[in-house]
Amino acid sequence: MAEYVPKYVGTVTKYVFVESPLLTPKDLAVRAYEISGGVMIKETCFGLQVTGTPDEVEALVAKVREFDPSHIFVKDRGFPPGDERRCRANLGGARPGYLGHEFEMGKVRYISKGLEAAATTVPPLPEKPKPFDARRLKKLMDAEEP
Repeated sequence: MAEYVPKYVGTVTKYVFVESPLLTPKDLAVRAYEISGGVMIKETCFGLQVTGTPDEVEALVAKVREFDPSHIFVKDRGFPPGDERRCRANLGGARPGYLGHEFEMGKVRYISKGLEAAATTVPPLPEKPKPFDARRLKKLMDAEEP
């Protein structure tokens, strides 16, 4: 078997997942296109696929996450685009990784709730009540006796 030579040497691809009540994948894509520079952006059903040099991709992802930090999630793509080992043109059907995305997207709403809860300020604990003085209790009990 011939050794695989990647088509996109020097680039990285990241997936940007959105699970937001305020932002749809289309909204996120429009905002990302406005600030993309030279980064290649592909809108997907779950968010975006972003490809470019590592620095460009990191800068774009950081800006995109600012739109809704508790509901936008990012992960690295495991194989570069067109890689024969994972390309659906060679394997037939959906890429196996998309089944993992579907599973993960079912869990991120719980992570979002946790992030939102962690971001809110925690009210101070109420003061611990002072223990009742035993001598005062004895005095009250003695006063009640007939």
